[in-house]
Amino acid sequence: MAKAVAFTGPSNSGKTTLIEKLAKLLIPTYRVAIIKHDPKDKGVFDTQGKDSWRFFQTGADVAVVSPRRTTYFSHRPRSFEETIQLLAPFDILLVEGLKELPLPRIAIFREHFDPSYLPYIEAIATDGTIQTDQIPSHIELLNLNDPQEIVAWILRKGKEL
Repeated sequence: MAKAVAFTGPSNSGKTTLIEKLAKLLIPTYRVAIIKHDPKDKGVFDTQGKDSWRFFQTGADVAVVSPRRTTYFSHRPRSFEETIQLLAPFDILLVEGLKELPLPRIAIFREHFDPSYLPYIEAIATDGTIQTDQIPSHIELLNLNDPQEIVAWILRKGKEL
């Protein structure tokens, strides 16, 4: 059974860096998939003028298949469930953003804790620089500098898909 967990936090808090570290730890043992939310549609994934870019400009969905990877470009937004099906099979799914998804969620905070995240999170990963007196006791505190501890939390608390 696959497990999924999400990450949230302010810009430049270290979400991407943490997910990258976790994926590297998990990949020797598990099949890992990652979904990243791009709410401002800023991501650029192809090179202008190349064949795949030109094909995508026609309005068609495009798959580029090579011996080591498959890259998929689509003009149609996909639901979370459809995206999961595209990535399957996997053992661990790490999601950056998409706070409306009902997944166990770790917030990353450095220096300042923002209580507006509380309705969405079950844990906080921090480097020890935030004040913890505002954090409710049911929110687990994780050491941002100990990815093994966070992996253990994911394996324990991840939502079974």
